[in-house]
Amino acid sequence: MPTTEPLTARVGFEVELLAPAGSSRRALAERIALEHGGSVHRVLHVDSEPSLVPGMGQFWHLTPGYRIDDAAGNELATLVDDITIVEDIRRDQLAARCGGPEHRGCRLCRPDPDPDAFRILSDDLRLLRLAGDTTGEQTSFRHALDGIANVFGVEVETIGAVRRVRDHTGASIAMAAALAPGRERPCEIVTPPIRSGHTEALEALLGPARALGFRVPVEAAVHLHLDAGPFRNSPAFANVVRLFTAYRSGLHAVLGTNPHCVRTGALPEALTTVVDTESRSGAEWPRLQEAVRELGLTKYLDVNLTALLTDTPPRDTIEIRILPGMLDGADITRRAAVVASLLERCLDPTPIPEPPSGVPSDEALHHLLADARSRLRGRSHPALA
Repeated sequence: MPTTEPLTARVGFEVELLAPAGSSRRALAERIALEHGGSVHRVLHVDSEPSLVPGMGQFWHLTPGYRIDDAAGNELATLVDDITIVEDIRRDQLAARCGGPEHRGCRLCRPDPDPDAFRILSDDLRLLRLAGDTTGEQTSFRHALDGIANVFGVEVETIGAVRRVRDHTGASIAMAAALAPGRERPCEIVTPPIRSGHTEALEALLGPARALGFRVPVEAAVHLHLDAGPFRNSPAFANVVRLFTAYRSGLHAVLGTNPHCVRTGALPEALTTVVDTESRSGAEWPRLQEAVRELGLTKYLDVNLTALLTDTPPRDTIEIRILPGMLDGADITRRAAVVASLLERCLDPTPIPEPPSGVPSDEALHHLLADARSRLRGRSHPALA
């Protein structure tokens, strides 16, 4: 890592961890709340997963997460599942030869006895959200779908260990089932935006995690969320694309990107082509925004730019997805400061140059970073602060 300067940007963090066998993300939430004289509230976290039903690409699901508030009612963080974290759980269970009926009650593969430990599934995101909205914070698995069943005026069906709701025509609305063994262990710590004291704020969450034996799983990453507003113009957007394409290998080398991380990837060549073409023509932001929107970008790239493609996103941030998994607040802050400096450079309308030919990728990034910090020192109020 290059020598860093203090992190002054307003940043939200997502830190992916794994609880030890026999523990859970809820246990960490309760530990953090206890240390702050606060409280824990169950929330339902939306994600998607591949479907096992022929002809159906994916299911949407809700899984239990836990919002931690401090004594004054301010949110400290929310702890949620991350479905990409699988390898450590699989290896732990294989090492103990878990999974069969003879292991019923085993602490590695038993179902979590917590009545919160269920998930709700649907093939329609709107119906899934309705199911979540009609499921109270204290609702147990036994009553998980009662609310949405009442909305449609139908009864909840019980099929073995699964609860199901269908409408009057028999069309599926939602299902509920227990969490798969081990799925209480993944723990993505999602913070609200932090304006200052980033390391201290992170350590207030990561210190208890280390004390409870949480670790960095194989597929882990740390994601950064910074305000998207400053990048909603043609020169800044073009510079972000140039940074994450021309300097991609340097970014991965300097930040230490985890090669086992999933749901990341290079920005598509079509994006670079559109940005270069529109930049040469002097396109204003609405035109560039529309041209990029037609490419159908997803969030699962090195940098998530999807919020910039609409003026009313649900979460108005630019998301950097290539930091490695970490369990130390200072390590996270150092890397975040590098990213913040480079993004500040993107806000300078001067185009980011191509890396010098024949220069190693990490060295080229160091040169760009030095230039970025030199420019930043000449500004009294960084745009991302």
